[in-house]
Amino acid sequence: MEKKNKKKSNKWLIIGLVLIIGAMIAAAIFKGKSKPKGIEITTEKVEKRTIKETVSASGKVFPETEVKISSDVSGEIVDLYVEEGDSVYVGQLLAKIDPDAFFSAVERGEAGLNSAKATLANSKANIESSRAQKEQILAQLENARTINNRNQKLYKDGVISQVDYETSQTNVRQLEANLRAAEASINSAEKSAEGAGYQVKSSEASLKELKTNLSRTSIKSPTNGIVSSLSVEKGERVVGTIQMTGTEMMRIANLNSMEVQVDVSENDILRVNLNDEVDIEVDAYLDKTFKGAVTEIANSASNISSAGMSLNTDQVTNFIVKIRIDPSSYGGMISDQQKFPFRPGMSASVDIYTNEKSDILTVPIQCVTVREKEDEDDKKKKDKDEEEQIEVVFVMSGDTVRMAEVTTGIQDDEYIQILTGLEVNEDVVTGPYSAVSKKLKEGKTVRIKEDKKKDKEEEED
Repeated sequence: MEKKNKKKSNKWLIIGLVLIIGAMIAAAIFKGKSKPKGIEITTEKVEKRTIKETVSASGKVFPETEVKISSDVSGEIVDLYVEEGDSVYVGQLLAKIDPDAFFSAVERGEAGLNSAKATLANSKANIESSRAQKEQILAQLENARTINNRNQKLYKDGVISQVDYETSQTNVRQLEANLRAAEASINSAEKSAEGAGYQVKSSEASLKELKTNLSRTSIKSPTNGIVSSLSVEKGERVVGTIQMTGTEMMRIANLNSMEVQVDVSENDILRVNLNDEVDIEVDAYLDKTFKGAVTEIANSASNISSAGMSLNTDQVTNFIVKIRIDPSSYGGMISDQQKFPFRPGMSASVDIYTNEKSDILTVPIQCVTVREKEDEDDKKKKDKDEEEQIEVVFVMSGDTVRMAEVTTGIQDDEYIQILTGLEVNEDVVTGPYSAVSKKLKEGKTVRIKEDKKKDKEEEED
């Protein structure tokens, strides 16, 4: 009896299991039939918009004018009259280098100049002495010639002897020789005076240089601005730029006129032009955008060293672009407590507007993808060496999609210009990315993705 009841129980258990499995299969079949067919996608209409093409870059804030102050002479800083952050004006005394050695050099130069002037005066006196001697010899020569002429007549008349006549002739020749010697002495004295004059000029130039070096011990401001950096202290020794590079003492910057220097890659630099409008974001000021304009574009890459350009193509090649910050865009931030909103070295990022077109045909940038072009006759792919990539957009056509080849123009962060291939108000597939980039093909069945969140909100209403 027990065996019979057990067999009966097992029978009903098997029947129950069969019914459950059948119900699960039926539910799966029903669910499969009721599931929507096609790839789930999102779409957006082709519209006309305004696109501003941008080049994005990052860099640092710098003053447009920043002067490095170094000493021309070497020595110890005996006085320092400014601190970092002080305002200075043109000609203001900033620091003083120990001038004692330069005072001594100036005194030595003055002594040398006086000695040269004395030599010149002595040379001029010699000239006057030689000229007086010449005049004396000329007078004697004139008298000797007169006597000689008279003696010549007397000798012919037989009044005087031949010895007396020859004596007068010798006297004339001797005085003529003395005259030539006197003229040579005058010429020599004049040359000596000329040399002494050059020596005086040389001594004056040396003294001027020594006085200039003495004046250089007083470091003065060459421009108006703010002491943005102070690198030395009183008592330190500095090396002058006359000998070598020199010690940088401080920097004076005009913080009223600031610029951003950014690195732009070689792929984008050709699109950047002078006076392009720029939006500037400074990390120190969140949620604030400042305006600016491109003022300078480097002609050489920033990674070119003094030894020459590296030929390693793995390195990133960037060009420095300078952008002036428009003061009107931050005028409201200036106050008595904060006269200069920007400080040198602040990090900044920029968007340079390189091109702008209005009322042009556009689609979301994610709509455009790349496919390999197929042969028109047999629809077979070309050989690998001949494969051609084309830009395409998938357009809704009923419950399927049509692959449209397009040509594109400028773009911004969201939209891209369509030059050919589409018309206004056509529905184009915008996502998901995997469908647009890989899954979708010509004639593929699709369905619009339902906004479940929106449906839920409508049901609650």
